[in-house]
Amino acid sequence: MASPVARTFCFGPLTIPLAQLFLLTKHTLGLVNIKPIRPGHVLVVTRRQVARFNELSQEEIADLFAQGQRVSKIIERLYSADGLTLCIQDGSAAGQTVPHVHLHVIPRHIGDFANNDDIYSVLDGTGKVPQQTHIDNEQRKPRSLADMTSEAQILRREIGDWDSETVS
Repeated sequence: MASPVARTFCFGPLTIPLAQLFLLTKHTLGLVNIKPIRPGHVLVVTRRQVARFNELSQEEIADLFAQGQRVSKIIERLYSADGLTLCIQDGSAAGQTVPHVHLHVIPRHIGDFANNDDIYSVLDGTGKVPQQTHIDNEQRKPRSLADMTSEAQILRREIGDWDSETVS
């Protein structure tokens, strides 16, 4: 396999190093979140760069959701979650901030938000994360490359290595 920093992938206008990926299939990739709203908040992203869900092929949709399910089982177990929020923000009117189809996988715990649906305003950048998480949307700072690489390595071990043919 190539060096973790030698290979990159596009997520909208962003360049993501291989070291931040934990899942790679023919149509999707899993990446850790630079500014998670809850510990364990990860993304399952289409490899083909398209902004809107309706631009995906049936194969891409099937793989996106199959991998979302696969990742959700691992995230729920690793973060001892009581449940998960799985969502796609499709278009800027829906709160999408990166113009590339992606599924948020967010571990949830009972009482993590006073009003359960407040998580959606946090996702679109208009709300604040509850105080107990020590993250405020305006003050959220990007995690270090070392922190993200460490989390990706843990998740990669749980997922299992991908076939080297899917990297190219």
